[in-house]
Amino acid sequence: MNKEIKMKLQKVRCLILDVDGVLTDGGIIIDDNGQELKKFDVRDGHGLKLVMRCDISVVILTGRQSQVVSHRAKELGITAIYQKATNKIKTLDEIMEKYCWDAETIAYIGDDIVDVPVLRRVGFGVAVADASIHAKKASCYVTDSPGGKGAVREVCEMILQAQGRWDEIVEKYNLIG
Repeated sequence: MNKEIKMKLQKVRCLILDVDGVLTDGGIIIDDNGQELKKFDVRDGHGLKLVMRCDISVVILTGRQSQVVSHRAKELGITAIYQKATNKIKTLDEIMEKYCWDAETIAYIGDDIVDVPVLRRVGFGVAVADASIHAKKASCYVTDSPGGKGAVREVCEMILQAQGRWDEIVEKYNLIG
């Protein structure tokens, strides 16, 4: 990673995530009973657990409302969940005020035009590989991996590497067994 990206990542204390197209591939399955289903990448989830263990807060910020998202967040231990956020920049301001975070200490991962204001405002805006061109242009970084298929894990590892925590994590797993 280049020096500018590393400097931005060293300041990150909070990772905020969109859901559809970021934590998932953007697909929504609705069964015959109207139940919504989403597919999440387990490596993305493990990456989130790793950053949380290193005292980086994780927040979900999505424009849709879904019980599936609430269940996944609970499973991962994410307690800050903002669903039905029709104005994401307004919700970002509320989040920053509530937790006393400066924009430069926040990384945000998005994928579409609705994410552009947040991507521009935070210290480290990230678009997933298959994001809209608008989201990519507004971001500091575009992942190699698409949404729902490792993009979140990629960013988690980058944060931990920039902050000098990744090697200790790898070493812990090398010592097991």
